[in-house]
Amino acid sequence: MPLPKAKKSLGQHFLVDRHYVERIVAAIQPAAGDRMVEIGPGPGALTRPLLEVLPCLHAVELDAGMVARLRAEFPADRLIVHHQDALTWNFGELGPDLRVVGNLPYNISTPLLFHLAEHAGSIRDMIFMLQKEVVDRMAAAPATPEYGRLSVMLQARFRVSRLFTVPPGAFQPPPKVDSAIARLVPLPAEAVPYRDAAVFADLVARAFGQRRKTLRNTLKGVVDANDFAALGIDPGRRGETLSVAEFAGLANHLVARGA
Repeated sequence: MPLPKAKKSLGQHFLVDRHYVERIVAAIQPAAGDRMVEIGPGPGALTRPLLEVLPCLHAVELDAGMVARLRAEFPADRLIVHHQDALTWNFGELGPDLRVVGNLPYNISTPLLFHLAEHAGSIRDMIFMLQKEVVDRMAAAPATPEYGRLSVMLQARFRVSRLFTVPPGAFQPPPKVDSAIARLVPLPAEAVPYRDAAVFADLVARAFGQRRKTLRNTLKGVVDANDFAALGIDPGRRGETLSVAEFAGLANHLVARGA
């Protein structure tokens, strides 16, 4: 079956290089007993080899044309296609120990990662292909140009690993950037460093809202001099220099004092 025309509005780039398909499936390591969902299966480059191992696979696809194509090719009891927007779909409805895979649309990858983080308690692991720049940000260390809100929010909830790079030529049409494969494994509940997710998220968002400003300015009205002193954090630092543990310690301190 020939490839469909990619829709630029949906950020579609179809993986066509068999070598990289095999490498990604090897990284996923599907097993017959896995409960798995694929985001954005498109024409099914990953779907087919996954169904050689899995008795059943869920797929979330927004493109109506792709949905019809997938339903025509695969039996409904083998591939359960959810014609939904992954940004709003409730991944928790598939039950616990879920494995999530896919070639994420680059234009929605960051909000989609934040949405999936809300369902981390139901997820065993996630293996995604994303824009390499996004993967670099996801796994970045403090005080590096790539380190930011995405780095902190994901690393506070997941163990993030960069696996390998996929060149533009592996796709049709080729994107203008390199892609990369990332694995995210949720941390056990007892290892999540913050006590209140909303307080932590708000603090991180404020700290990175104006990157060139110091914490004294970005957190003004929320964190005072006594808070910084109690935790030994110099308010003259910028948010990009704080580790995930330091952000969590600051958030937990605010919760403890009822801020």
